[in-house]
Amino acid sequence: MPTGVALRDAREQLFASAERILLRDGPNALTSRAVTTEAGCAKGVLHRHFADFDDFLAALVRDRIALIGEQAGALRAAAGTGTVPDRLTAALAEVFGPLALGMLGLVVARDVLRARLRLTTPMGLPVLTEAAAMIGTYLRAERDLGRIAPDADTDTLALTLIGTGHLLFAGREDATPDPEAVRRMVDSVVAGVLREA
Repeated sequence: MPTGVALRDAREQLFASAERILLRDGPNALTSRAVTTEAGCAKGVLHRHFADFDDFLAALVRDRIALIGEQAGALRAAAGTGTVPDRLTAALAEVFGPLALGMLGLVVARDVLRARLRLTTPMGLPVLTEAAAMIGTYLRAERDLGRIAPDADTDTLALTLIGTGHLLFAGREDATPDPEAVRRMVDSVVAGVLREA
């Protein structure tokens, strides 16, 4: 006897179900049964589209990484506008939203998933590595425009912002850090390299 309902775009609906579970219950609650139950479909639907559950999870994380790529393009295009600290503060708030933090928890908890993501992210931690690249690219664009010192080590600044940002955002129950705390951290990291417009 068939169970569940037909899915028009099964992959996207399964991803959306997994994201809801991550946001509501955290990475430990994410199982193939939980995802298909949330999607209202039979467990076999997931296995028709993915080799196994870790293949599904890798595709889910790669989908999030693609969103960081889109954010990187928008941030790079914004170079030269607004203030550098304002742009960085907003970018960190977007990068470390609840869904991204859930994805990071998932990646850290599952060795097989991290191994599969090595094709996408050969070094570092998926999501954080791409976020650091995004910030580094933006800082180089600002350096080229003269708003960051010409000798600024943009890669180290990006890693510092991402690492410290992760510590500010992670592990909070239903709350994000005070935006002023994030802004103070950004100001502290980039204060020595900012130049007047």
